[in-house]
Amino acid sequence: MLSKRKSTTSGKIIVAFHIPGAIWAERINLVGDFNDWHRESLPFLRDRQGDWVIELELEAGREYRFRYLFDGREWRDEFQADKFIRNEYGSYDSLVIVELEDNAAEERK
Repeated sequence: MLSKRKSTTSGKIIVAFHIPGAIWAERINLVGDFNDWHRESLPFLRDRQGDWVIELELEAGREYRFRYLFDGREWRDEFQADKFIRNEYGSYDSLVIVELEDNAAEERK
């Protein structure tokens, strides 16, 4: 699941990536355009409820491809991503659009 909130830094939005704790893994990493697809630089942490969580401060108005990497070997998608885009490996990447919902509605008016 994705959630977004305004950052205190101008032009940035905090995007939180959540994976339910019921999904078993030794480790989960967030991999995407925002970290040049580095497989280990963005590990999820467990919150107090046992869910997997990571937050990134990203530039507003951009789109980023991403995927989850479970235990260094199994790629998974975010089923509640903003969009999905076919990748060069014959599968799909999840896409997060870095904007707040009320901003998107304002822009469409």
